[in-house]
Amino acid sequence: MAQTIALAGKGGVGKTTICGMLIEYLCEKKNGPVLAVDADANANLNEVLGVEVESTLGDIREDIAQAELAAKSPIPNGMTKADYAEMRFGEALTEADDYDLLVMGRTQGKGCYCFVNGLLTSQVAKYAKNYRYIVVDNEAGLEHLSRGVLPQVDTILLVSDCSRRGVQAAGRLAEMIVDLKLGAKEVGLIVNRAPGGELSAGVQEEIGKYGLKLMGVVPHDDTVYEYDAEGRPSVTVPKDSPVKAAVRRIFDQLTL
Repeated sequence: MAQTIALAGKGGVGKTTICGMLIEYLCEKKNGPVLAVDADANANLNEVLGVEVESTLGDIREDIAQAELAAKSPIPNGMTKADYAEMRFGEALTEADDYDLLVMGRTQGKGCYCFVNGLLTSQVAKYAKNYRYIVVDNEAGLEHLSRGVLPQVDTILLVSDCSRRGVQAAGRLAEMIVDLKLGAKEVGLIVNRAPGGELSAGVQEEIGKYGLKLMGVVPHDDTVYEYDAEGRPSVTVPKDSPVKAAVRRIFDQLTL
């Protein structure tokens, strides 16, 4: 059964960059195939990884639901609605050399989604059987996990910047994980973009107040910003960069 690792955090903290580096790390370990899932409404994991995405599950779901609402079915004669939806959902899987990428896309629209949402859940479950790892770049609300669209999560990495407010947001997410009874075996905090790799006393105080397990601190590195500004995949940042060294020390702590 696939091991699922989910990353979550408020927008702008560098969560997706760290997620991409985790995918790269797992691919290098060669312990098994990796399914990368971009479950953030502001989907850009593909840019961090450097791959093109033609369609998302949300786009396909919307097409099917809206076609039904307009009574203009796109389903060919002789094909069931379930078979058609499964065929279309297969279009959303982007295959790379060492991993596959599935972009969830939009979560809702104007049509009725009961049927296609059920198909979406079963489709993701079917994919999960083919992989050793599933790495999920989540939106802050953990919607796909809380609705059961994505598989049971084993590890949740909360990502924050080095501000008190960022840690507070991570702390609220940790509380949400408990309230939603997601059942993660491990929940840890990664503090990103810390000047000099150090945390202020105030940030350390907030971490303690929420009882968060600090997995590690990732230093600020202008190289990551420069790669992003130039449209270069963040995962191609040199291995000797302070950021990659820091995240790999964190990933080494995970039970993989």
